[in-house]
Parts: sequence; C-alpha cells; structure tokens
Amino acid sequence: MAPFEACVKTPFATLGISADDRHVTAIRYLSPDVPALVPKKNTLAHLVCVQLQAYLENPAFDFELPLKLGGTRHQIAVWEAMQAIPAGETRTYGEVAKAVGSSARAVGGACGANPVPLIVPCHRVVANDGSLGGFMGVRGEGFERSIKRWLLEHEGALRP
Repeated sequence: MAPFEACVKTPFATLGISADDRHVTAIRYLSPDVPALVPKKNTLAHLVCVQLQAYLENPAFDFELPLKLGGTRHQIAVWEAMQAIPAGETRTYGEVAKAVGSSARAVGGACGANPVPLIVPCHRVVANDGSLGGFMGVRGEGFERSIKRWLLEHEGALRP
C-alpha cells in the first residue's frame, strides 16, 4: 500500500490521500475498514481533508486544490473534460470521447487511470445507455460500483 499523508473516513469508503508540499498526487478509494489517519496541520493533505468534508456537506462544492496530473496528452484531455462536468450532471463515455476527439473505450481507460478520483470526477462518466458503466476497472456490482452509485446519488445525478 502506498504511504498516505491522510486517510479520511466517508460514508462510501476510506480515502487515502497522497500529497507533497505543492500538489495532491493521488487519492485512493480504500476499504471502509482502513482506519482514519489525521493529517498534519497546515499541510496540503489537511486542506484536502477540509475540502472533502465541504463536499460531503455540499455536493455542489468545487474543489480548489493544486493537482499533479502526470499522464499522456489523451489522459490529461479526458481528465480536464471530466473536471468540466458539473456536480449533479453526467456525461457518457461517448460524449467525453467526442469532446476530446477519441473513442469511448479510450475514455474509459483514462477514467481508470485517474490518479485523483473525486477531485477529477470520473464517477460522472456513465455508459451510453444511462447505466453506471464501469468504475475503477470493475464492471460488475460490488464495492467499486457502490462508490460510484453513492457519489452520483449524493450529487443528485442518480435517483436512489
């Protein structure tokens, strides 16, 4: 397991947060059994925790965090397109693909490679038929898709 500067308990998972002095470098969805880890005060990891709490209280909250998004040009284009999807709305893999001049399958691959899910909201990308589609590389029901379902319900983009 990667070292985390903080682990935040949420209703849907524990979030492992990695950050250096200047950028958020990764967020990982971990089992709810993973214990919380309080970040050091006045660190970027602490700011992430504060903003995550704001999101949990208000699903329309806009994250303002310095991100380090290392990826291919295609991945970065997809991640930027995802950041433009407002809370409470979704886009299909095909719609994102059209916006970035790509294919739906390639968009799915970029979603799966997203280093900072939730901040870069890959959960807002759904299948063309309106179903959830995959999440974290998993297509079937289970822990991963329950996270996507919770986030979309929280934002009002999916009825419980």
